[in-house]
Amino acid sequence: MKERPSFGRVAVIHDWLTGMRGGEHVLEAILDLVPGAELFTLFHFPGSISPAIESHTIHTSALQPLATRVSNYRTLLPLFPRAVKQWDLRGFDLVISSSHAVAKGVDSRGKPHLCYCHTPMRYIWDRFDDYFPRGLKRALARPLAARLRRWDVATSKGVTRFVANSNFVRERIRGYYGRDASVVHPFADDVFLAAPLPDGRDDFHLVVSALVPYKHVELAVDAVNDSKRRLIVIGGGPLLATLRKRSGPNVRFLGHVSRDVIIDHLGRAQSLILPGVEDFGITPLEAMSLGTPVVALGTGGVRDSVVEGMTGIFFGTAAVHSLRQALDETERRAWDRAAIRAHAATFSRARFQREMLAELQNEMLKVIA
Repeated sequence: MKERPSFGRVAVIHDWLTGMRGGEHVLEAILDLVPGAELFTLFHFPGSISPAIESHTIHTSALQPLATRVSNYRTLLPLFPRAVKQWDLRGFDLVISSSHAVAKGVDSRGKPHLCYCHTPMRYIWDRFDDYFPRGLKRALARPLAARLRRWDVATSKGVTRFVANSNFVRERIRGYYGRDASVVHPFADDVFLAAPLPDGRDDFHLVVSALVPYKHVELAVDAVNDSKRRLIVIGGGPLLATLRKRSGPNVRFLGHVSRDVIIDHLGRAQSLILPGVEDFGITPLEAMSLGTPVVALGTGGVRDSVVEGMTGIFFGTAAVHSLRQALDETERRAWDRAAIRAHAATFSRARFQREMLAELQNEMLKVIA
């Protein structure tokens, strides 16, 4: 195996470590490129992430004691910008941030800072209305969001190189920060690509999602209500009770389940439905890894991974009739499982690491030059 280059002493910043989601799998792959790196995060719930991540030295912020005592650590958002500035990174040669909130706002003390941007903060930019739809909470959030937007733009100047996870996020970086970015797509986990491909399909469509406002799972529920279609929803979140009340008897909620259960259902489903706008979307890659087509709203990062007519169907508007037409089309087509998997396999961890390594080398070469 070719020896990887050394980047000196490396600090990796990640917003928080509270579970293994798509961003944490990407973080794990980045850390594999810089095995001696030290990890800085607002707070860390031990045991919630992989041993590979927890094998690194992990520095938390002053918010760690608070985060373990509140029921929802996101209520600490007003304190995040100051907390992320507290670390002294003068002893490091390279700073890498893995950011979907405030990690990119770290003070790199003039050192090269490459930001892998999963998304600019959704709740202060284009998803504000989803997170704060009405009432007192919205009124209180408005001035906070305005202040955070100013901070977000100002701290973007401390990043020397942006890498976006999709062309959609690249455009958002350009629009909000006035900065360009390279694009390095995330990857499908090898476990999904190695799972056996089922011979047939069952009579249900599937949603695998956090049940939060911006995912718009209610659109999938409404599209199958008053029909003979079956829908299975995997995932939990604050909207679970509301969605259950909204659903007919043909909709089943499984809550949080194991990865094996997700693989089983993705392999047997008629389709995976993505009713909201995704920054990129790891779940579509997982579905395609099992030869299952994706039915997705035709905007956002999913356009980088789904090939219309070959690996999925896009619906044009976030409306019940549009989604129903896409489901009709999906059920009429004969899908080539092997071809769908072959496409998903191009989004591999090895490809991600190869492209990220090139980005890191380019950043360090600029410093030498």
